Amino acid sequence: MKYYSTNRQAPEASLQEAVERGLAPDRGLYMPQNIKKLPVGFFENIDKLTFRQIAFEVAKAFFGEDVEAEALKRIVEDTLSFDTPTVKVEGNIYTLELFHGPTLAFKDVGARFMARLLQYFINKDKNSTGLVNVLVATSGDTGSAVANGFLGVDGIHVYVLYPKGKVSAIQESQFTTLGRNITAIEVDGVFDDCQALVKNAFMDQQLNEHMRLTSANSINVARFLPQAFYYFNAFAQLKRAGIIDYDAENGTSNLVFSVPSGNFGNITAGLFGWKMGLPVKHFIAANNANDIFFQYLQTGKYNPQPSKQTLANAMDVGDPSNFARILDLYGSDWTQIRTDISGATYSDADIRETMKACHTATDYILDPHGACGYQALKDLLAPGDLGVFLETAHPAKFKEKVDSIIDEDIEIPQRLQNFMAGTKQSIPLSKDFAAFKQFLIQQ
Repeated sequence: MKYYSTNRQAPEASLQEAVERGLAPDRGLYMPQNIKKLPVGFFENIDKLTFRQIAFEVAKAFFGEDVEAEALKRIVEDTLSFDTPTVKVEGNIYTLELFHGPTLAFKDVGARFMARLLQYFINKDKNSTGLVNVLVATSGDTGSAVANGFLGVDGIHVYVLYPKGKVSAIQESQFTTLGRNITAIEVDGVFDDCQALVKNAFMDQQLNEHMRLTSANSINVARFLPQAFYYFNAFAQLKRAGIIDYDAENGTSNLVFSVPSGNFGNITAGLFGWKMGLPVKHFIAANNANDIFFQYLQTGKYNPQPSKQTLANAMDVGDPSNFARILDLYGSDWTQIRTDISGATYSDADIRETMKACHTATDYILDPHGACGYQALKDLLAPGDLGVFLETAHPAKFKEKVDSIIDEDIEIPQRLQNFMAGTKQSIPLSKDFAAFKQFLIQQ
């Protein structure tokens, strides 16, 4: 399958080219030439399949023309060494727990898949020479997921750029203590500055002639597309439990997904799944105080702003990259976008109140990001609909905040304790691109 740029000013690319470049030469994001509909029989029998079997069928629709079936199956099976369970929280509200992977965050799925797919292309390309250098900007969980997904992978070096003082101590420990083929860069700025450095690096001719660069942010098709897997898995689990109203004849259901949204890769992957035939009634994009998309839904005007620091720091994005993919998916039809996707926005005070109220009423412990998704369902879910919010990270990753809000000492999983015991290794840099470019050239 060929991939085109959302800016429509770059040549079409193969999957390998799209994955290795990350960003198109015209600064657009790559999109698959077509989105294949899965057969009705797949959804009728999906509850009889394992997560890995489901994901393999979805992966074939995306990548089957470009990756041999057996190799793709191995990539999927190696990626999904953990489950993504749906858990009832209350009434008709469920959570899709995406924190059971190695770094306890939803990005483990996309990062692990991309690492394995990129290594597949490197091994297949006999003319490949030199390291592939992966640049990734993180506002929290992306850095840890990518760093751990690529740790020790031959032929690849990862540079994680993160905003100084704006990620949690536990998040920071997950990508600054690894060493080996992982370099952490502490940028004196905000996430948007980190993301700008990565994008500018791809556009710099001298830098690209000097080294092979790609990105592992959700701008990369190999990072965000696999995130569709767990939407299908959620539907399968609910169908297996007999708690979803599914109309096979019309391919519809009463399922509503509420997605905590920052850079919008996660919800975009869900929308791709929907376009493939996944029976979903509606999506909700839950914002924190960085409510650029919420305002777009109200006005039809996209007005990016400097990001604001919040409790839900992984969503602190003032100019979400994947907005371009949503526009492309809908042909910039604002009316249709706001028909299919609702918006919600929550302040830090709202998030605190939600976390306390949910814990008191249900004993379920939300992290600040999941709290936005949960509250959006409480506010917007229609009677008779089945709501699933994505719990994108384990609450212990934000232990200090969560403990103080719910007045409990939550347990830190052993995997997180292991990271915290390591020694921080990071390189401080300004947000000036010239300094970043010079650093890379000297590597």
